[in-house]
Amino acid sequence: MPYRVLFASLILLIFLDLSAQTPSAQQSPPLTEAEPAAVGMSAERLARIDKMLTAAIADDQVPGAVALVARRGKIVYQKAFGEASADGREMTPDAIFRIASQTKAITSTAVMMLWEQGLFQLDDPIANYLPVFAETGVLDTLYADGTFETRPVKTPITIRHLLTHTSGLGYGKIDGDPRFQRMYEEAGVTDLFTTGNVTIEESVKKLATLPLHHDPGQRFTYSEGLDVLGYFIEVMSGMPLDEYFRRHIFEPLGMEDTWFYLPEGKDDRLVSIQRPTDDGWENYPVTFYDPDYPVKGARSFFSGGAGLSSTARDYATFLQLYLNGGELNGVRLLSRTTVQAIMANQIGDIMPPGSYHGLAFSVIDAAGQGRGGSGSAGTFTWGGYFNTQYFADPGEELIGILLKQTQGTQRDQTAWKFRILVGQAVDD
Repeated sequence: MPYRVLFASLILLIFLDLSAQTPSAQQSPPLTEAEPAAVGMSAERLARIDKMLTAAIADDQVPGAVALVARRGKIVYQKAFGEASADGREMTPDAIFRIASQTKAITSTAVMMLWEQGLFQLDDPIANYLPVFAETGVLDTLYADGTFETRPVKTPITIRHLLTHTSGLGYGKIDGDPRFQRMYEEAGVTDLFTTGNVTIEESVKKLATLPLHHDPGQRFTYSEGLDVLGYFIEVMSGMPLDEYFRRHIFEPLGMEDTWFYLPEGKDDRLVSIQRPTDDGWENYPVTFYDPDYPVKGARSFFSGGAGLSSTARDYATFLQLYLNGGELNGVRLLSRTTVQAIMANQIGDIMPPGSYHGLAFSVIDAAGQGRGGSGSAGTFTWGGYFNTQYFADPGEELIGILLKQTQGTQRDQTAWKFRILVGQAVDD
């Protein structure tokens, strides 16, 4: 590497290391416990969550769960129910769950932290930074042997497109179009995570050789765009994604249980992925992913779209950062003005009324509020592939997190019930 390029890279790394997060005069306290009545919540009404989850476990809707409710920066409810594995291990409030797509909001946060440093614009083509996407086109013809032809895009894929799932990229095994499922599998694109010796750079470069569903910006297609942005973070920061997250998000926020791969001493708290059987539940087998992740394997693949594991308390801490306008415990990761942009409608009327997509979350609009059961307008939300859900309501200063770890069940009714039961417990 030429001396001047090496020197510039070192200066960039020093700059990023010193300024990604900064001290703040706001000094919002970290999450602590409080009695429900102290923050306008009813303990009697919160107890309805106990009844609902206990009944769901007895009905074999889920084998176990952890639920957390916080308001005005205070945890007023955190309980564990049922079993954490098919061998009968008891669920605990500090259990660790594979949060899958809940990783996306954390990756988006890292992108916006880099954006705040003036390193790029959101409407820059991603090919400016990842040249492998310069020739990516839209699917025109797919032949029986799996080969395909593309046409040029009408507009290049931008960073904003990747953040909002409007890039035209797809999602492999869980894609709604079997043509793209086949192409992603044959190309060797890694979905979710892997215990194999693969890097996010390798997977993203394979992804870039494949066609798009549609022109960027045309419609919402759930995609591996956040994996692309995970690699983008590595390129822009000069450090592996796990290191960037640890140094600039998890350590500043005190998120000690959020990892791509669990360090020694935490693996005994990992909840097993389970599926229903005729007489109960069993641990899920190896399919296109290995359920032993994030304990075993090469520990080399950092999926920006689906790779993290965490606890209810850690994720509540992350959501509280947003309710505080980008600051927690005297550390500012994002400006309040940036948070406002993240929560704004970034995709116009692509989605029907009820919700829209911002730069990190799905956000409830006035029509969604009016339907009931989803929270106030401005509530931001998402979930994960292994049956985890969360929401945060800025109007009520309210957080709800429900973590489970299942596949192959269609009977689980706990997610929508939980949101109703959290909302009805507001008592002021």
